[in-house]
Amino acid sequence: MSRIGRVERVTKESKVLVEIDLDGTGRTNVSTGVPFFDHMLDALGKHGAFDLTVQAEGDVHLDAHHTVEDTAIVLGQALRQALGDKKGIRRFGDAWIPMDEALAHAVVDVSGRPYTVHSGEPEVMQGFVVGGHYPTVLNRHVFESLAFHGHLALHVRVLDGRDPHHITEAEFKAIARALRAATEPDERITGIASTKGTL
Repeated sequence: MSRIGRVERVTKESKVLVEIDLDGTGRTNVSTGVPFFDHMLDALGKHGAFDLTVQAEGDVHLDAHHTVEDTAIVLGQALRQALGDKKGIRRFGDAWIPMDEALAHAVVDVSGRPYTVHSGEPEVMQGFVVGGHYPTVLNRHVFESLAFHGHLALHVRVLDGRDPHHITEAEFKAIARALRAATEPDERITGIASTKGTL
């Protein structure tokens, strides 16, 4: 059974299409008009081993915020769609990712209950703009939007780091690896990995 999600969202601020195949090989085709965000989504697909297509057009001439936020919303919705009834998945996943001096830890529960805990980013992240177009203050917003619309409990911690590029990349790669582990089929689980019988 294919585990593919495809969602399109159109507003006055952006037009976003996301397609994700949870059983892919890490092939990506990403274009949002925000180059560093493209790089992060490319890393998410590659390290999650998801086939990921993201095509977004938005008012990036004003600010990256709307396009980045809307893309994260649609990515979460497509992920939730691809997971279907969640039968046979591991449900939980975590990953520790170093990026030179930076170290990030992400933990995912595909619980059906949206929740985000994001901690440890240094103060410099509040005012830093990577490449002149991606404000790293958006990181938390991306993670919250992904978790809320994907119905995930997501914890992301930064344990070390000085370079905002390295910190952000470590966070995205950690989320990718944790999602990969949580959404992978477990041959020992034939139903839903919950005492409630539903996720």
